[in-house]
Amino acid sequence: MALAAQLPQSCIYGGLRLMSAFGGAARQPSDKLGHVIDCGSATRTEGLRNSFSTVAMPSAETPQCQNSTSSSASSQHIAPHPGLKPKLSADSFEAHGHPNYSNVYLEGVRPTHLQPEKLYQHVGLHAIQAARWIFDRATGYGPNMTEAKWLQRMIFLETVAGVPGMVAGMLRHLKSLRTMQRDHGWIHTLLEEAENERMHLLAFFELRKPGPLFRAAVIGAQGVFFNAYFLAYLLSPRTCHAFIGFLEEEAVKTYTHALEEIDAGRLWVDKPAPPIAMQYWGLPPGATMRDLILAVRADEACHAHVNHTLSKLKPDEANPFAMGASQLP
Repeated sequence: MALAAQLPQSCIYGGLRLMSAFGGAARQPSDKLGHVIDCGSATRTEGLRNSFSTVAMPSAETPQCQNSTSSSASSQHIAPHPGLKPKLSADSFEAHGHPNYSNVYLEGVRPTHLQPEKLYQHVGLHAIQAARWIFDRATGYGPNMTEAKWLQRMIFLETVAGVPGMVAGMLRHLKSLRTMQRDHGWIHTLLEEAENERMHLLAFFELRKPGPLFRAAVIGAQGVFFNAYFLAYLLSPRTCHAFIGFLEEEAVKTYTHALEEIDAGRLWVDKPAPPIAMQYWGLPPGATMRDLILAVRADEACHAHVNHTLSKLKPDEANPFAMGASQLP
Protein backbone atom coordinates (compact mmCIF):
# COMPACT_ATOMS: atom_id res chain seq x y z
CA MET A 1 0.00 0.00 0.00
CA ALA A 2 2.88 2.33 0.79
CA LEU A 3 4.42 1.52 -2.58
CA ALA A 4 1.18 2.36 -4.35
CA ALA A 5 1.05 5.71 -2.59
CA GLN A 6 4.57 6.62 -3.73
CA LEU A 7 4.10 5.74 -7.40
CA PRO A 8 2.18 7.91 -9.84
CA GLN A 9 -1.19 6.40 -10.56
CA SER A 10 -0.59 6.56 -14.31
CA CYS A 11 2.60 4.45 -13.98
CA ILE A 12 0.86 1.77 -11.93
CA TYR A 13 -2.10 1.69 -14.28
CA GLY A 14 0.14 1.51 -17.35
CA GLY A 15 2.24 -1.31 -15.88
CA LEU A 16 -0.79 -3.37 -15.02
CA ARG A 17 -2.28 -2.81 -18.47
CA LEU A 18 0.95 -4.09 -20.02
CA MET A 19 0.93 -7.10 -17.72
CA SER A 20 -2.62 -7.87 -18.71
CA ALA A 21 -1.86 -7.46 -22.41
CA PHE A 22 1.25 -9.64 -22.48
CA GLY A 23 0.82 -12.14 -19.68
CA GLY A 24 -2.41 -11.90 -17.77
CA ALA A 25 -5.01 -12.48 -20.42
CA ALA A 26 -6.09 -15.69 -22.06
CA ARG A 27 -3.93 -16.43 -25.05
CA GLN A 28 -4.74 -18.25 -28.25
CA PRO A 29 -1.39 -19.54 -29.54
CA SER A 30 -1.22 -20.14 -33.25
CA ASP A 31 0.50 -23.49 -32.78
CA LYS A 32 -2.26 -25.19 -30.78
CA LEU A 33 -5.68 -26.41 -31.80
CA GLY A 34 -7.38 -25.46 -28.56
CA HIS A 35 -7.87 -22.59 -26.11
CA VAL A 36 -4.97 -22.38 -23.65
CA ILE A 37 -4.83 -20.13 -20.61
CA ASP A 38 -1.53 -19.04 -19.08
CA CYS A 39 -2.33 -19.89 -15.45
CA GLY A 40 1.03 -18.72 -14.15
CA SER A 41 0.76 -15.30 -15.74
CA ALA A 42 -2.84 -14.95 -14.64
CA THR A 43 -1.81 -15.67 -11.06
CA ARG A 44 1.04 -13.21 -11.15
CA THR A 45 -1.23 -10.51 -12.53
CA GLU A 46 -3.84 -11.20 -9.88
CA GLY A 47 -1.16 -10.85 -7.21
CA LEU A 48 -0.20 -7.44 -8.53
CA ARG A 49 -3.82 -6.34 -8.66
CA ASN A 50 -4.26 -7.33 -5.02
CA SER A 51 -1.07 -5.43 -4.07
CA PHE A 52 -2.31 -2.24 -5.75
CA SER A 53 -5.92 -2.48 -4.64
CA THR A 54 -6.19 1.30 -4.34
CA VAL A 55 -5.73 1.79 -8.10
CA ALA A 56 -8.95 2.14 -10.06
CA MET A 57 -8.96 -0.15 -13.08
CA PRO A 58 -11.64 -0.99 -15.59
CA SER A 59 -13.23 -4.38 -15.05
CA ALA A 60 -11.81 -7.17 -17.18
CA GLU A 61 -12.59 -10.84 -17.44
CA THR A 62 -10.02 -12.84 -15.49
CA PRO A 63 -8.99 -16.20 -16.97
CA GLN A 64 -10.33 -19.12 -14.99
CA CYS A 65 -7.92 -22.02 -14.54
CA GLN A 66 -7.55 -24.83 -12.08
CA ASN A 67 -4.44 -23.51 -10.36
CA SER A 68 -5.47 -19.84 -10.17
CA THR A 69 -6.75 -18.76 -6.75
CA SER A 70 -7.16 -15.52 -4.85
CA SER A 71 -3.76 -16.10 -3.26
CA SER A 72 -0.83 -16.28 -5.66
CA ALA A 73 1.21 -18.38 -3.25
CA SER A 74 -1.48 -21.00 -2.64
CA SER A 75 -0.43 -23.26 -5.52
CA GLN A 76 2.91 -25.04 -5.35
CA HIS A 77 2.93 -25.73 -9.08
CA ILE A 78 2.99 -22.11 -10.35
CA ALA A 79 5.99 -19.83 -10.26
CA PRO A 80 4.64 -16.82 -8.30
CA HIS A 81 5.57 -13.17 -8.48
CA PRO A 82 9.14 -12.71 -7.12
CA GLY A 83 7.97 -10.51 -4.27
CA LEU A 84 5.64 -13.05 -2.68
CA LYS A 85 8.27 -15.48 -1.27
CA PRO A 86 6.12 -18.61 -0.87
CA LYS A 87 7.44 -21.72 0.87
CA LEU A 88 8.32 -24.04 -2.00
CA SER A 89 10.56 -27.09 -1.88
CA ALA A 90 13.27 -27.65 -4.47
CA ASP A 91 11.28 -30.56 -5.88
CA SER A 92 8.27 -28.33 -6.50
CA PHE A 93 10.01 -26.60 -9.37
CA GLU A 94 10.97 -29.91 -10.98
CA ALA A 95 7.75 -31.84 -10.39
CA HIS A 96 5.40 -29.08 -11.53
CA GLY A 97 2.94 -31.41 -13.21
CA HIS A 98 2.38 -35.07 -13.84
CA PRO A 99 0.73 -37.47 -16.26
CA ASN A 100 -2.66 -38.73 -15.08
CA TYR A 101 -3.12 -42.50 -15.12
CA SER A 102 -5.74 -44.71 -13.54
CA ASN A 103 -4.64 -47.85 -11.69
CA VAL A 104 -6.54 -50.03 -14.15
CA TYR A 105 -4.76 -48.39 -17.07
CA LEU A 106 -1.32 -48.72 -15.45
CA GLU A 107 -1.74 -52.44 -14.84
CA GLY A 108 -3.01 -52.97 -18.38
CA VAL A 109 -0.06 -51.49 -20.28
CA ARG A 110 1.77 -54.20 -22.21
CA PRO A 111 4.56 -54.29 -24.81
CA THR A 112 3.31 -53.65 -28.33
CA HIS A 113 4.98 -53.62 -31.72
CA LEU A 114 4.22 -51.69 -34.88
CA GLN A 115 4.93 -53.86 -37.89
CA PRO A 116 7.08 -51.78 -40.26
CA GLU A 117 5.76 -51.27 -43.77
CA LYS A 118 7.66 -48.32 -45.22
CA LEU A 119 11.39 -48.12 -45.84
CA TYR A 120 11.96 -45.47 -43.15
CA GLN A 121 10.23 -47.72 -40.60
CA HIS A 122 12.48 -50.65 -41.50
CA VAL A 123 15.52 -48.40 -41.16
CA GLY A 124 14.38 -47.20 -37.73
CA LEU A 125 13.63 -50.75 -36.53
CA HIS A 126 16.92 -52.25 -37.66
CA ALA A 127 18.85 -49.32 -36.18
CA ILE A 128 17.27 -49.76 -32.77
CA GLN A 129 17.66 -53.54 -32.85
CA ALA A 130 21.38 -53.15 -33.51
CA ALA A 131 21.73 -50.51 -30.80
CA ARG A 132 19.93 -52.67 -28.22
CA TRP A 133 21.95 -55.77 -29.09
CA ILE A 134 25.20 -53.88 -28.51
CA PHE A 135 24.04 -52.14 -25.33
CA ASP A 136 22.59 -55.29 -23.75
CA ARG A 137 25.87 -57.13 -24.12
CA ALA A 138 27.93 -54.17 -22.99
CA THR A 139 25.92 -53.79 -19.77
CA GLY A 140 25.25 -57.45 -18.98
CA TYR A 141 21.47 -57.19 -19.34
CA GLY A 142 19.75 -60.49 -18.57
CA PRO A 143 17.52 -62.47 -16.22
CA ASN A 144 19.68 -62.19 -13.07
CA MET A 145 20.38 -58.50 -12.68
CA THR A 146 21.09 -56.84 -9.34
CA GLU A 147 19.46 -53.62 -8.16
CA ALA A 148 22.68 -51.74 -8.92
CA LYS A 149 22.71 -53.01 -12.51
CA TRP A 150 19.05 -52.12 -13.01
CA LEU A 151 19.62 -48.58 -11.79
CA GLN A 152 22.79 -48.20 -13.82
CA ARG A 153 20.94 -49.23 -16.96
CA MET A 154 17.88 -47.07 -16.29
CA ILE A 155 19.85 -43.95 -15.41
CA PHE A 156 22.10 -44.22 -18.45
CA LEU A 157 19.25 -44.89 -20.88
CA GLU A 158 17.16 -42.01 -19.52
CA THR A 159 20.07 -39.60 -20.08
CA VAL A 160 19.91 -40.62 -23.74
CA ALA A 161 16.11 -40.81 -24.00
CA GLY A 162 15.75 -37.15 -23.03
CA VAL A 163 17.73 -36.00 -26.06
CA PRO A 164 15.47 -36.72 -29.11
CA GLY A 165 12.46 -34.68 -28.01
CA MET A 166 14.65 -31.69 -27.19
CA VAL A 167 16.56 -31.88 -30.48
CA ALA A 168 13.42 -32.28 -32.58
CA GLY A 169 11.59 -29.53 -30.69
CA MET A 170 14.58 -27.21 -31.01
CA LEU A 171 14.92 -27.79 -34.75
CA ARG A 172 11.23 -27.20 -35.38
CA HIS A 173 11.32 -24.12 -33.16
CA LEU A 174 14.25 -22.67 -35.11
CA LYS A 175 12.58 -23.50 -38.42
CA SER A 176 9.41 -21.72 -37.29
CA LEU A 177 11.47 -18.64 -36.40
CA ARG A 178 13.51 -18.82 -39.58
CA THR A 179 10.59 -19.25 -41.96
CA MET A 180 8.18 -17.15 -39.87
CA GLN A 181 5.54 -19.86 -40.18
CA ARG A 182 3.44 -21.91 -37.78
CA ASP A 183 4.76 -25.16 -36.34
CA HIS A 184 1.28 -26.74 -36.13
CA GLY A 185 1.64 -27.77 -32.51
CA TRP A 186 4.55 -30.23 -32.68
CA ILE A 187 6.99 -28.30 -30.49
CA HIS A 188 4.99 -28.59 -27.27
CA THR A 189 4.55 -32.35 -27.57
CA LEU A 190 8.24 -32.92 -28.35
CA LEU A 191 9.42 -30.79 -25.43
CA GLU A 192 6.95 -32.49 -23.11
CA GLU A 193 8.51 -35.82 -24.08
CA ALA A 194 12.01 -34.54 -23.30
CA GLU A 195 10.88 -33.16 -19.93
CA ASN A 196 9.12 -36.40 -19.06
CA GLU A 197 12.24 -38.45 -19.80
CA ARG A 198 14.29 -36.07 -17.66
CA MET A 199 11.93 -36.66 -14.76
CA HIS A 200 12.51 -40.41 -15.16
CA LEU A 201 16.21 -39.72 -14.74
CA LEU A 202 15.75 -37.52 -11.67
CA ALA A 203 13.54 -40.13 -10.01
CA PHE A 204 16.05 -42.96 -10.50
CA PHE A 205 18.92 -40.66 -9.58
CA GLU A 206 17.49 -40.46 -6.05
CA LEU A 207 18.30 -44.16 -5.62
CA ARG A 208 21.84 -44.21 -7.00
CA LYS A 209 24.52 -41.54 -7.32
CA PRO A 210 26.76 -42.28 -10.32
CA GLY A 211 30.52 -41.97 -10.00
CA PRO A 212 33.01 -40.02 -12.16
CA LEU A 213 33.46 -42.77 -14.78
CA PHE A 214 29.72 -43.17 -15.25
CA ARG A 215 29.25 -39.43 -15.60
CA ALA A 216 32.06 -39.29 -18.15
CA ALA A 217 30.34 -42.03 -20.16
CA VAL A 218 27.10 -40.05 -20.06
CA ILE A 219 28.86 -36.93 -21.34
CA GLY A 220 30.44 -38.86 -24.19
CA ALA A 221 27.22 -40.64 -25.15
CA GLN A 222 25.24 -37.41 -25.04
CA GLY A 223 27.74 -35.62 -27.25
CA VAL A 224 27.72 -38.39 -29.86
CA PHE A 225 23.97 -39.05 -29.81
CA PHE A 226 22.94 -35.39 -29.79
CA ASN A 227 24.95 -34.56 -32.88
CA ALA A 228 24.01 -37.78 -34.69
CA TYR A 229 20.30 -37.27 -34.02
CA PHE A 230 20.58 -33.59 -34.95
CA LEU A 231 21.98 -34.44 -38.38
CA ALA A 232 19.61 -37.37 -38.89
CA TYR A 233 16.57 -35.23 -38.07
CA LEU A 234 17.64 -32.66 -40.65
CA LEU A 235 17.81 -35.41 -43.26
CA SER A 236 14.70 -37.46 -42.39
CA PRO A 237 12.45 -36.48 -39.46
CA ARG A 238 10.04 -39.36 -40.06
CA THR A 239 12.86 -41.92 -39.85
CA CYS A 240 13.96 -40.39 -36.56
CA HIS A 241 10.43 -40.54 -35.13
CA ALA A 242 10.12 -44.16 -36.26
CA PHE A 243 13.46 -44.89 -34.58
CA ILE A 244 12.25 -43.35 -31.30
CA GLY A 245 8.93 -45.19 -31.58
CA PHE A 246 10.76 -48.53 -31.75
CA LEU A 247 13.15 -47.39 -29.00
CA GLU A 248 10.20 -46.71 -26.69
CA GLU A 249 8.75 -50.12 -27.55
CA GLU A 250 11.98 -51.63 -26.22
CA ALA A 251 11.74 -49.45 -23.12
CA VAL A 252 8.25 -50.82 -22.41
CA LYS A 253 9.69 -54.35 -22.66
CA THR A 254 12.51 -53.47 -20.25
CA TYR A 255 10.22 -51.93 -17.63
CA THR A 256 7.81 -54.86 -17.96
CA HIS A 257 10.76 -57.12 -17.20
CA ALA A 258 11.56 -54.98 -14.14
CA LEU A 259 7.95 -55.31 -12.94
CA GLU A 260 8.18 -59.09 -13.29
CA GLU A 261 11.30 -59.06 -11.11
CA ILE A 262 9.54 -56.89 -8.52
CA ASP A 263 6.48 -59.17 -8.43
CA ALA A 264 8.75 -62.18 -8.03
CA GLY A 265 10.37 -60.58 -4.97
CA ARG A 266 13.81 -60.25 -6.52
CA LEU A 267 13.90 -56.47 -6.92
CA TRP A 268 12.91 -53.47 -4.74
CA VAL A 269 10.72 -55.40 -2.32
CA ASP A 270 8.40 -52.79 -0.74
CA LYS A 271 10.96 -50.05 -1.38
CA PRO A 272 9.35 -46.60 -1.14
CA ALA A 273 9.24 -44.42 -4.25
CA PRO A 274 11.37 -41.24 -4.12
CA PRO A 275 9.48 -38.10 -3.00
CA ILE A 276 10.05 -36.34 -6.33
CA ALA A 277 8.44 -39.28 -8.14
CA MET A 278 5.43 -39.23 -5.81
CA GLN A 279 4.92 -35.54 -6.49
CA TYR A 280 5.45 -35.66 -10.25
CA TRP A 281 3.18 -38.63 -10.98
CA GLY A 282 0.79 -37.90 -8.12
CA LEU A 283 1.46 -41.28 -6.53
CA PRO A 284 -0.58 -42.11 -3.41
CA PRO A 285 0.95 -42.04 0.08
CA GLY A 286 3.00 -45.15 0.72
CA ALA A 287 3.74 -45.66 -2.99
CA THR A 288 6.55 -48.09 -3.78
CA MET A 289 9.02 -48.56 -6.58
CA ARG A 290 6.49 -50.81 -8.27
CA ASP A 291 4.12 -47.85 -8.57
CA LEU A 292 6.92 -45.75 -10.03
CA ILE A 293 7.90 -48.37 -12.61
CA LEU A 294 4.24 -48.74 -13.63
CA ALA A 295 4.04 -44.98 -14.28
CA VAL A 296 7.33 -44.90 -16.18
CA ARG A 297 6.25 -47.82 -18.35
CA ALA A 298 3.01 -46.01 -19.18
CA ASP A 299 5.02 -42.92 -20.16
CA GLU A 300 7.19 -44.96 -22.50
CA ALA A 301 4.14 -46.58 -24.11
CA CYS A 302 2.76 -43.09 -24.72
CA HIS A 303 6.03 -41.94 -26.31
CA ALA A 304 6.05 -44.98 -28.61
CA HIS A 305 2.52 -44.22 -29.81
CA VAL A 306 3.22 -40.50 -30.26
CA ASN A 307 6.43 -40.98 -32.24
CA HIS A 308 4.98 -43.69 -34.48
CA THR A 309 2.08 -41.35 -35.22
CA LEU A 310 4.32 -38.36 -35.93
CA SER A 311 6.47 -40.49 -38.23
CA LYS A 312 3.44 -41.02 -40.47
CA LEU A 313 2.61 -37.31 -40.72
CA LYS A 314 4.03 -34.72 -43.06
CA PRO A 315 6.08 -32.02 -41.32
CA ASP A 316 3.42 -29.39 -42.05
CA GLU A 317 0.46 -31.45 -40.79
CA ALA A 318 -1.18 -30.55 -37.48
CA ASN A 319 -0.14 -32.37 -34.33
CA PRO A 320 -3.16 -34.52 -33.32
CA PHE A 321 -2.17 -34.78 -29.65
CA ALA A 322 -3.54 -32.47 -26.97
CA MET A 323 -1.04 -30.66 -24.80
CA GLY A 324 -0.42 -32.68 -21.63
CA ALA A 325 -2.14 -35.83 -22.96
CA SER A 326 -0.42 -39.01 -21.77
CA GLN A 327 -2.95 -41.86 -21.65
CA LEU A 328 -3.37 -43.92 -24.80
CA PRO A 329 -6.85 -44.31 -26.33
